[in-house]
Amino acid sequence: MSTKSHHLIQRGQIPEACSHLIDFRSKHGSQPFRVLQKCLRVKPLGRAEIRRDPLEVPRCASCGISARSRLYACVTCAAVFCHSAESSHASAHAELMSPGHEIAVDVDRAELFCCACCDQVYDKDFDASVVLAQTAAASTLGGGSMIRVVAPPENMRKRRRVEYRPWTPDPKEQLLMRKSSSVLKSDEGESSNSLPWGLRGLNNLGNTCFMNSVLQALLHTPPLRNYFLSDRHNRYLCQQKTNISNGSVGNDNNKNSKLCLACDMDAMFSAVFSGDRMPYSPAKFLYSWWQHAANLASYEQQDAHEFFISMLDGIHEKVEKERGKPQSQGNGDCCIAHRVFSGILRSDVTCTACGFTSTTYDPCVDISLDLEPNKGGSTKNSSKSHHTYNGEAESMISGQHSGISTLLGCLDRFTRPERLGADQKFFCQQCQVRQESLKQMSIRKLPLVCCFHIKRFEHSSSRNMSRKVDRYLQFPFSLDMSPYLSSSILRSRFGNRMFTFGEDESDASNELPAEFELFAVVTHTGKLDAGHYVTYLRLSNQWYKCDDAWISQVSESIVRAAQAYMMFYVQKVLYFKASEKS
Repeated sequence: MSTKSHHLIQRGQIPEACSHLIDFRSKHGSQPFRVLQKCLRVKPLGRAEIRRDPLEVPRCASCGISARSRLYACVTCAAVFCHSAESSHASAHAELMSPGHEIAVDVDRAELFCCACCDQVYDKDFDASVVLAQTAAASTLGGGSMIRVVAPPENMRKRRRVEYRPWTPDPKEQLLMRKSSSVLKSDEGESSNSLPWGLRGLNNLGNTCFMNSVLQALLHTPPLRNYFLSDRHNRYLCQQKTNISNGSVGNDNNKNSKLCLACDMDAMFSAVFSGDRMPYSPAKFLYSWWQHAANLASYEQQDAHEFFISMLDGIHEKVEKERGKPQSQGNGDCCIAHRVFSGILRSDVTCTACGFTSTTYDPCVDISLDLEPNKGGSTKNSSKSHHTYNGEAESMISGQHSGISTLLGCLDRFTRPERLGADQKFFCQQCQVRQESLKQMSIRKLPLVCCFHIKRFEHSSSRNMSRKVDRYLQFPFSLDMSPYLSSSILRSRFGNRMFTFGEDESDASNELPAEFELFAVVTHTGKLDAGHYVTYLRLSNQWYKCDDAWISQVSESIVRAAQAYMMFYVQKVLYFKASEKS
C-alpha cells in the first residue's frame, strides 16, 4: 500500500478504486485471475508466490536482473519486468503496449500491482484465489509444491544450565569412531573454494544493504561471536524474564513490549553458523530495530554508521531496563556491546595564558575521523600508486608524503593539539575569565575492537547542501595504537615525569594490548542519496566480499583499493586465536 493510500485510510477515507483495474475487469472479467491460480505456489511459511515451475528463477525481460528490485508479471501477456523507485521497466512496458497491460502481479508476494499508478491494487477474485491456494496447501501434508508441516525450530522447554567442559572421547568411543567412520571424499578443488564456517549471505529486504554490511562485520567480530555462540545470552530465558516482568506469562504475543535486539542477534548467530549456505533474511531483526529506532523505520536507504550506533544503543538500553539503573559505558561491564566496543577518550583543554589544563573523559564505541585535506594528489593517481608497493609499511610512509590520505594521518590529525577559535574560549578556573585555549584528544582506554568511522558525508550550512567525499584512504592491515594513547601523548608532552599522569593514567592505558588487526571493512559506493554498502571480511588471512546475498573471495589488492567508510580492528591476540579456530 502506498503512503498516500495509508494516510487516507488513517483519516477514515476510502481511497478511490484504480481506474485501470476497473477497465481491465470490464474487458476480461475475472477469468485471468482464476487462471493465475494454477501458477500459485505456497512457501513453507504460508506466503504465496507466482511460479510457472517450482524451480523457476524469474528475471526482468529488459535488464535481466532477478533480485534487488521487485519483479512483476503482466497479467495480460505474462512478461516479467522489474520496478523500483529509481526506474521501472514494468511502467515502461505498460506505456509501450496497448491499453490493458497496466495490471501485473508481484511474483514473490502474489499481490496485484498497477504499473500505471505505481501502487498495489485489490481484487476480490484474485484474493479469493490466493486464499484458496493457501487453504489447500495447509490441508495437504508434504505433497509437491504444497506446504509442509514445519517442526518447532528449537525445544522451548526450560534448559538446565551446565558448566561447559571440552569433550574428549574415551577409549570405547575412539574404537567406535575408528570402526564406524570413514573419510569424507570431496570433489577436486572443493576444499580451496569452500567458504569458512559461518560465512553466509544476507538477503536485501529493500534498501537494507546498510544493515547487512554492518551485521556481516558484527557476525564475525571474534568476542561478539564467542559470546553468542557460547549461549551467554539465551533468547528463550530472556523472553521468559520479559514476560514475567510485564505480567504476561504464557503470552508470547505481547505487542506492548519492545523486542530484544540481543535476542534477535542470538537467533541470527544460530542461523548463520548452522552450516546452511542459503542466504539468510534478517527480517525479524529489522522489525525489532524499527521498534527501537522508530524515526528510521522505513525502506529508505539509511546510514550504516548511524545504524551501528543505534543498534548498540538498543542492546545497552535493554540492559539498563533490566538492572533498573543507568550503567556506565566506559567501564565496559554493562552489556556485551560495550564490553566489546567501548573505550574512553581523554580531552585536555589547556589555557594559553596560565597553562591550566582541564581534563574530561568520555566513553565511546567508535572513533569518527576527518579525512586529511587534499594536498594535491588526485584520487585516481593515488589509488594506482598504492598498488606499486609490496610492503605495507613502505606504502603507508609513501602515502603520507605523496598527498594520499591515510588512516595513520587521520589518527595523527585526531590527536594533535588544536587551537580553539576566539568564539570557543573556555572559562579558566585559575584565571577566572574566558581565555583562548589548546585542545588535544587522546585515547585513555582501548576497547577489544576498535571501530573507525570515516566522515565521508559533509554538510554545508551556508550553501544548504550536502555532498560525499570520494577521496581515497589508505589503511594498514596491522595497526599499532600505542602512539595515540594518553600515556604516550602525555609522555611526549611532559617527558618521563610520571606525576603528571592523573587517575592511574598509565595503568588504564596498559590494561589491553595496543596492537590490532583489521578484520572487516565496510565500503560505500555511489552518491550521497543513492549508494550501496559492501563489507570485506578477513577470515583466516583470506578476504571475502559480502554484497548482500552474494559472497565471493577477493584479493588483498581489491580490499586496499576499496573506498573505506567503516573499519573494524580487533586485538591481535584475539584475531590470531579466532583464525586458529576457524
